[in-house]
Parts: sequence; structure tokens; C-alpha cells
Amino acid sequence: MNRERFLKVYANLPEPERYQIIAIVDDKTYSWNIAYQEISNNTGLGKKILQKIEILGLI
Repeated sequence: MNRERFLKVYANLPEPERYQIIAIVDDKTYSWNIAYQEISNNTGLGKKILQKIEILGLI
């Protein structure tokens, strides 16, 4: 459910916006592009990023 919302939001982002940092997980920063890769591949890091951006209200 959150994954689907993320993918919809990502698809509608302007290209320059995709390089913006959206989350900090384990003291590392992640952009929309990195988040997309991790979430699309259903990695553990992707799940953490997804949780974080949901808490932040980005999706």
C-alpha cells in the first residue's frame, strides 16, 4: 500500500526534484532516486526509507 503510493508520487515528480534528499536513515541521506531503487527492489533499506518518508508525510 505505501509502496504503491510512493511509486505514484515518484512518477509525478519533476526530474530535478528526484535528486533532492528525502530521508536520513542510519545517518545516511537518501534522495528520491535512491529511495526508488531500494523500494522497487524491496530491500530492507527500502522498507526503512519507506517508513521514514511516511512518518514525514511525503507520501
